[in-house]
Amino acid sequence: MSDTTAQRRIQKLQRAIVDGLEDVKAQDIRVFNTQALTPLFERVVIASGTSNRQTRALAASVCDKVVEAGFPKPRLEGEDNGEWIIVDCGEAVVHVMQPAIRQYYRLEEIWGGKPVRLRRATPPAAAASVAAPAESRTRRRRAARA
Repeated sequence: MSDTTAQRRIQKLQRAIVDGLEDVKAQDIRVFNTQALTPLFERVVIASGTSNRQTRALAASVCDKVVEAGFPKPRLEGEDNGEWIIVDCGEAVVHVMQPAIRQYYRLEEIWGGKPVRLRRATPPAAAASVAAPAESRTRRRRAARA
């Protein structure tokens, strides 16, 4: 597999993971590029959920999105407790934690100081304005200036 193909694959996986987390309102999502740190995986994703129920829902959502994107079904660890769930997506590992556990273990310090910048999906309001005809956008701009 070429470098660009591998890079696109990991970006697709990363996007599926982040989409799954955002769908269930994960807090403080961080993605770290771990290529230089370990040969085991390319990315570490860390996110917080406010309760056992939400962390389980976040992990399930990540699994669903990853499978929808065409990747193998991830393995889960820690689902029984719900305080810290690890979702092993092969090339990426996702840690879904409650805030107190996350603060105690400080995984961000282990996996790197600088997270990967994420491109956010277009918000529905912005998507609607992009789809609007050019003349109505011009009218809105003129009205805003007046």
